[in-house]
Amino acid sequence: MFDFENLTPTDFEDFVFDLLKTIGFVNVDWRKGTPKDASPSDRGRDIEAKYLVTDVDGHQRFERWFVDAKHYDKGVPPEALQGLFTWAQSERPDVALVAASGYLSNPAKDWIEQYRKTSAPPLRIRHWERPQISEFLAQHPELTYRHEIYEQDAMRSLAEIQAAETEVYNRRWYDRSVSRDHFVEIGQVEPLPGELREQVLSARSHIEDELGVETLSVGSDWEAGLWAGKHSALRWVLGDDWDNLDT
Repeated sequence: MFDFENLTPTDFEDFVFDLLKTIGFVNVDWRKGTPKDASPSDRGRDIEAKYLVTDVDGHQRFERWFVDAKHYDKGVPPEALQGLFTWAQSERPDVALVAASGYLSNPAKDWIEQYRKTSAPPLRIRHWERPQISEFLAQHPELTYRHEIYEQDAMRSLAEIQAAETEVYNRRWYDRSVSRDHFVEIGQVEPLPGELREQVLSARSHIEDELGVETLSVGSDWEAGLWAGKHSALRWVLGDDWDNLDT
């Protein structure tokens, strides 16, 4: 299955919007109501869309769907569903769908069943949880690239790769900076001007605090080559040319 942990709630809504368009929904309207991360103006549903249905006799009709995207670390609770169903009861779509990045909690599923029995709503109630959404992603892998969604334990996130590249860059820059001091001492290069020297020492201090000065020593040419190889590979994954080892 796929992992949505790197997405914010708004990112997940954006993904569900894209998923609906990809699998054939039309007139997909993301009722965000604001450019901010929160969506206070959606009136209980994040997305409204239509889906073309063909009956057995060939007659075609559009179904109107209200979709509420739920991105929770834990199971989606019953109270998170009430806004969708209140407005669905009022505006009468054909289908009310809860799309969850994880799972609906057992109380939420019980609440839906009780709602069906007591309210007899004139609509179909559907919920897609992580397994169903993962099946869609397996059929449309382009969505995983567009939204940086990865299979669990299968691939590093972009943020992890960028953080690793930054760390390796800092390690290699630190080593070269310290090595330059040695060449200054033996007279092979000129000392840096005072202000620039202060900036270099400040940058070194920051790296020492972040990574630990005891981890920054490069003990051999072989180890220096290992770090350079890691750096080249990370930069290539991020879109750079091979063998770019500039620091």
